[in-house]
Amino acid sequence: MKKSIIEVKHLKKSFGNHEVLKDINFSVKPGDVTSIIGASGSGKSTLLRCINLLETPTSGEILYNNEDVLLSKNIPSYRAKVGMVFQNFNLFENMNVLQNCMIGLTKVLKLDKEKAKKESLFFLEKVGMLPYVNAKPRQLSGGQKQRVAIARALAMRPDVLLFDEPTSALDPQMVGEVLSVIKSLAKEGFTMIIVTHEMAFARDVSNQVVFMSDGVILEKGTPEEIFVSPRNEKTRIFLDRFMNY
Repeated sequence: MKKSIIEVKHLKKSFGNHEVLKDINFSVKPGDVTSIIGASGSGKSTLLRCINLLETPTSGEILYNNEDVLLSKNIPSYRAKVGMVFQNFNLFENMNVLQNCMIGLTKVLKLDKEKAKKESLFFLEKVGMLPYVNAKPRQLSGGQKQRVAIARALAMRPDVLLFDEPTSALDPQMVGEVLSVIKSLAKEGFTMIIVTHEMAFARDVSNQVVFMSDGVILEKGTPEEIFVSPRNEKTRIFLDRFMNY
């Protein structure tokens, strides 16, 4: 039986008097692809940002390999192991594609430039962006920018990859190219937690689906359990917009 690599226990997050996350509990094992679905404002992105410590939870625990990361003294080291891909890419506009991929390797992992370059080129090739290594972000399409952001996260060789609505800032024709990259990573066994509005993708790529509503997890299970026979009425109503039962 595999141990959990990420375990969220009784997690709460408030902004002032507004409680955004209410007693969140779930776990992720190595090789799991967990999709978090739900309506806008249900707390999905806040949960992901808490896992990456971009937001500090109000209470609860986030265990990474059984250690509470909220007590960690070295957050950059933790973030190197639990990488994040943002919906708006977060690339450095003054750097080219290769430099964007190398910067984390040289600054955080302290690799020498040759090693960092070799690693970066390997992962840029994996996402189909090798021909664009000298391009600046402004010269790229949204889909290409997101593929660079994925390569940058992969180059750190994280144990877990977090995706915060990776296609929401893309034109419809560019969504497919990014989803196909993520699908290929799933086939390779990467551990991923994905906040997404792409229901067919979540159904096809995940082995665990978490449905959130109003800051709580209403249900979680396999794609078949959630998409074919959801137990909760709110889950059914939400999915009715996307699927025909």
